[in-house]
Amino acid sequence: MTGVSLDNVVKKFGPIAVIHGIDLRIEDGEFCVFVGPSGCGKSTLLRMVAGLEKTTAGKIHIGARDVTDIDPAERGVAMVFQTYALYPHMTVAENMGFGLRMNGHPKDVIRSKVAEASRILKLDNYLDRKPKALSGGQRQRVAIGRAIVRGPEVFLFDEPLSNLDAELRVDMRIEIARLHKEIGATMIYVTHDQVEAMTLADKIVVLRAGRIEQVGTPMQLYADPDNRFVAGFIGSPSMNFLDGVVDGGKVRIPALGGGPVDTGVALPPDGHKVVVGLRPQHLAVAPGPSDIVLDIRERLGGVSYDYLDTPQGERLIVETRDDAVIDEGTPVVVTFDATQALFFDVDTERRLR
Repeated sequence: MTGVSLDNVVKKFGPIAVIHGIDLRIEDGEFCVFVGPSGCGKSTLLRMVAGLEKTTAGKIHIGARDVTDIDPAERGVAMVFQTYALYPHMTVAENMGFGLRMNGHPKDVIRSKVAEASRILKLDNYLDRKPKALSGGQRQRVAIGRAIVRGPEVFLFDEPLSNLDAELRVDMRIEIARLHKEIGATMIYVTHDQVEAMTLADKIVVLRAGRIEQVGTPMQLYADPDNRFVAGFIGSPSMNFLDGVVDGGKVRIPALGGGPVDTGVALPPDGHKVVVGLRPQHLAVAPGPSDIVLDIRERLGGVSYDYLDTPQGERLIVETRDDAVIDEGTPVVVTFDATQALFFDVDTERRLR
């Protein structure tokens, strides 16, 4: 197994910098996910590791080798793209073994490697089929199999599930997680879907505008975000953010009424504004005299999400797990678990600790 390191990596397209001096260590056998909104630089960063984009500055190491200026074919990586890119006239077995055949590997070696990849991916019954006879999930497994037979040091996935429907995405997430567990290879995976990041990753790298916002395990980022961006990006539904005012060394939240709450963090002086973050499961609603109105209830079976409008124009999402029915348009009283609240600086958006 082989780790990957990036040292002050920069990427510019002409005068425009899109990756700004990134330092990152990915350990041997680690499943690392790059996540962030569209345009944050995650795919560009992955393509730089692959050698498909030239590094403007900085160094990239795969294991002990400096691969910054090495041809993609010599880097020991295999990449799985969003599009399957299968040859329609070839069978599954021929598609998976094509790269080895082009490199002059013996037929018995190709058969052995294809058989092992098909076993891992449960494709044994499809080896003689052509891509048009496969489902989207099966085609993506063939594309992954084509990467496996190469025996790479590092697997790179560029939003491989984006073209699949919701049910297939769940199935393929499980397949990829199982694949990583079985072969133990270093994997770098790009997605804009934070649910994929949370369910697959050993380590998540949250990117914004070509910079790393935070690196950590899924639960570290969820429970202990460094800033408002990470807090809002990680978690589904996303965290609620409300205006707060420092009052007597505590924080008052005008939208929710009630007295100021203890924070346990260092606050700015009285009268200063802060941002209060509350996850949907840390809020509760009940009918009562209030200026807050239940706008929409989204029922998902075992859980429901209430969407509320406050007089200040803020939108709240509340997770509920009871059978109580509150009609849409009903005024509701909102209570919350103050011990679970997070607080952020208004200007820097950094977490107050």
